[in-house]
Amino acid sequence: MLYSLPYFQQHLDADLERVNAVIGKAVQSEVALISQIGSYIISAGGKRLRPIITILAGKVLGYDDDKLYSLAAMVEFIHTSTLLHDDVVDESELRRGRATANNLFGNAAAVLVGDFLYTRAFQLMVGSGSLKILDVMADATNIIAEGEVMQLMNIGNTDISESQYLQVIQYKTAKLFEAAAQVGAILAGADATQEQALKDYGMYVGTAFQIIDDVLDYSGSPEQIGKNVGDDLAEGKPTLPLIYLMRRGSAEAAADVRHALTHADRSYFDKIHAHVLASDALAYCTAQARQAAERAAACLEALPDNEVRRAMRDLAELSVARLS
Repeated sequence: MLYSLPYFQQHLDADLERVNAVIGKAVQSEVALISQIGSYIISAGGKRLRPIITILAGKVLGYDDDKLYSLAAMVEFIHTSTLLHDDVVDESELRRGRATANNLFGNAAAVLVGDFLYTRAFQLMVGSGSLKILDVMADATNIIAEGEVMQLMNIGNTDISESQYLQVIQYKTAKLFEAAAQVGAILAGADATQEQALKDYGMYVGTAFQIIDDVLDYSGSPEQIGKNVGDDLAEGKPTLPLIYLMRRGSAEAAADVRHALTHADRSYFDKIHAHVLASDALAYCTAQARQAAERAAACLEALPDNEVRRAMRDLAELSVARLS
C-alpha cells in the first residue's frame, strides 16, 4: 500500500535497496545455519516500517548519508530478533505468511539466531560512531524486553485495564518506532525540539500500528495479517477489542471473553468474533488508533515543510488505513 503514495512511488525502491544491501551483508556468518535462518527470516520481507521511519526522519532534516541506511538496517535487525524470540515464546507457526523459523528449524536455533541478529545490530550501532545513538538504542531494547515480560505476565489476565494495555504496546511495539525516528534525528543533527517531535511521531505511529494489528485479528485474513486469525486469542492475549468487550460489552460477551482468555481457547474464536462484530469494539479501537495517528501528524509541525514531511503524514494515516 505504500506504493500508492506519491513520495514512496518515487523513492521507496531505492531507499530499501540500500537498506537491504546492508542487511544482506550483515546477516552473513561463517556458521552456515546462522546465515540460512537469518536469510530466511529477513527474506520474508515485512513492511519495513521501522527502517523507513529512520530514513524519513533523517531525510526530513536534509540528511542522506550511508550511515542512515546502515542504522535503518540496525533497526530492522532489532525488530527481527524480537520476532524470532516472540514466535518461540508464543509457539507460533506462521509469520508474514510463511512458516516461522522455530517451526522449520526448532526453538533453540531460532533463539540463538535471534541473539546473533540482536548483537549484529549493536555492531552496526557502533559503526555510527555516536555514543548518543548507542544510549538511545540500549534504553529502547531494555524497555522492549520489559514490554515482552509485561505481555507474558498479562496472558490470561481478564482484569487488565486499557491503560495497562497501552503501556504494554508502548513498551513492546511503539518504543522501537520511537527509537527508529530518534536515530534518524540524531544523525541529521536535529535540535532538541525537532528530536522530541520525531520521537513522539514514532511513538504515536507505533501505537496506532499496534492497535490496528489487534483490530485485524478480528477483521483481517491470514494473508492480510501474516499469521493465523485468532492467534492472539489462542495465546490468551487480552488485546484492545477484548478489553472493550469485557468492560463495555454484554454480560454474555464479557463472560465468553473471560473464559476464552483464561483457558487460551481457540475454539471460542467464532463466538468471540461474533461478539466483536455485534458490538462497537472495532469502531472504538479504530478511533483510538486514528487519534494516535493524528497526534503523530501534529508532531510534524515542528519540522521543515517538504515532501518528506508530507510523506511522514501519509505514513501516519496509512497506519490506520490498513483496514480499508
